[in-house]
Amino acid sequence: MLSNLGFYSLVFGLITSFVIIFKATTLIKNNENNFIININYLLFFQLFFVLLSFVFLLCSFILSDFSNITVYNYSHTTKPLFYKISGLWGNHEGSLLLWLLVLTSIIFIFVCDTKNFDSKYKLYTILFHEIIVIGFFLFVLFTSNPFEIIFPIPNEGLGLNPILQDPALAIHPPVLYLGYVGTSIIFSASLSAIINKNVTQPWANHIKKWTFISWIFLTLGIMLGSIWAYYELGWGGFWFWDPVENVSLMPWLCLTALLHCVLVLEKRNSLKNWTILLSIATFALSMSGTFLVRSGILNSVHTFANDPSRGVFILVFLLILILMAISIYFIFSSEEVDTKSFYWFSKETAVLINNWFMMYFLSVVLIGTVYPIFLEVITNQKISVGPPFYQKLLVPFLVPFLLFMAIGPKLKWIRDKISSINYKILFIVILTFLLAYLIMIYSSVKYLFATILIAMSIFLFFISFSDLFREKIQLPQKITHFSFSVLILSILLNGIFSKEINSNMKVGDELKFVNKIIKFKSIDLKEEKNYKALLGNFEITETGKYPIDFRPEIRIYNQPIISTSEADIRTNLISDNFIVFSLLKDEETFNVRYQFKPLMLLIWISSFFMAIGGVLAILKK
Repeated sequence: MLSNLGFYSLVFGLITSFVIIFKATTLIKNNENNFIININYLLFFQLFFVLLSFVFLLCSFILSDFSNITVYNYSHTTKPLFYKISGLWGNHEGSLLLWLLVLTSIIFIFVCDTKNFDSKYKLYTILFHEIIVIGFFLFVLFTSNPFEIIFPIPNEGLGLNPILQDPALAIHPPVLYLGYVGTSIIFSASLSAIINKNVTQPWANHIKKWTFISWIFLTLGIMLGSIWAYYELGWGGFWFWDPVENVSLMPWLCLTALLHCVLVLEKRNSLKNWTILLSIATFALSMSGTFLVRSGILNSVHTFANDPSRGVFILVFLLILILMAISIYFIFSSEEVDTKSFYWFSKETAVLINNWFMMYFLSVVLIGTVYPIFLEVITNQKISVGPPFYQKLLVPFLVPFLLFMAIGPKLKWIRDKISSINYKILFIVILTFLLAYLIMIYSSVKYLFATILIAMSIFLFFISFSDLFREKIQLPQKITHFSFSVLILSILLNGIFSKEINSNMKVGDELKFVNKIIKFKSIDLKEEKNYKALLGNFEITETGKYPIDFRPEIRIYNQPIISTSEADIRTNLISDNFIVFSLLKDEETFNVRYQFKPLMLLIWISSFFMAIGGVLAILKK
């Protein structure tokens, strides 16, 4: 019953979308000067039908209605209620329905927010956005229906993958989708603005808010996914250049560059073409991530589905949208050429140079992600592109990027003078190189370039910290740039000073590692509602300090029957001590991995405060 109601709610939502497109097209043809209130009602009903469908699926998960095949595949009666709810978007079909809900919500809110813009701009925005909405309606209904019925009705479900039964991952998809879907309204509004010759400073001021919203949620979504991978997968790090991690990073890089272009457009009515093209590219990258995750092309723990037919649908739909956007850009952008030139020593030039660096970083990540796919198609050979590829191509360009990021905010709009630079900065540069040299002495890394990179990151940190006390720089920019400097410095120091040991141990064994002794004391058993666990009792003693007990787990879930390794992590502001163990074929021997990870907490805190800076930018009048 619930499944039928949910399905027909989607059908009514699709019909409403076609009515909205017909109504918007009619109003555009008739050259209506006033925005007809009826479309607002239609958008509300579209949102209502999708929300109703979402609620019906949610109730099916909560009530364990196994007549619904999606509930049967991804839920179980013994699952805690919280994970029954999060199981709704922990699968391909449910996640697409959530995506559709966000799509319909955001256009309704956007139209309510554009009171000071003319009707044509709103109508074209609605028209382009409804094309995207209809595409997702068709995708959900015909290839990814979350309301299919199974008969006879089974007594139990198959259950959600245990590694997805985690608080961080329960929150991660909705937050990430808000970031992804936010790019769709930027895309639609940009196409509408270019058709209406409305790529102006007031428009930039308006679209800036939506760009910030999308950037904030994408930042938080990536952060939550990174935290989850760190402690749940047992990998012991915050980033692994996994393909699905990359497809979330690419739109973030593009969105960051777009954000800076919008700020320049708002201040100086420049970088119009950059703004439009980055709006199109950001949305295209968000959609490409959807295609790669759901096509089965990528081999990753994060992938949702392994169905090429679904991937083909998204790919064709994406190509249609991109061709439409590029055609509109070339047809209507002839009069929207940037006419203002930049002086080479100005804030605009610094923004432009940093945008080029962003585009280079984006290109490297894109090639590293897509190249193995094309190679496999052409030669039938599988390769894996790992951290060394990205480090060799990205790290050298971080030095000038960090330098421009430190100096750029201090420059004036339009034109500045070299003599206006405070030459105390030279003293800071010398000091940072001295600090970097001292840091490298105490590390295992002895490369000259590593010293330069650390020096530039410390330089950015000092400059960003000093900017916190400057009145000419706005508070959101101060917080975001300072948080980014802390993030970069923490990542670099984490990579230099991290230590790890991986060894096979039995109960009673001791292992010496640097100035620590790791002792495997005992094993305990624990039984929970939906899993049983082996608890390892480890004691780690550091020279001159009290011993610390660690309790990592090996969990064996009852549905589906699968085992996972749960790390035990002791965190403080300075470092993380991370230990995880897993069972080998020899039931008395365990593989134990211990890692010392400095400044992990600062990585998460700085990412969070970057998003806080974005929130303040939206709230600032």
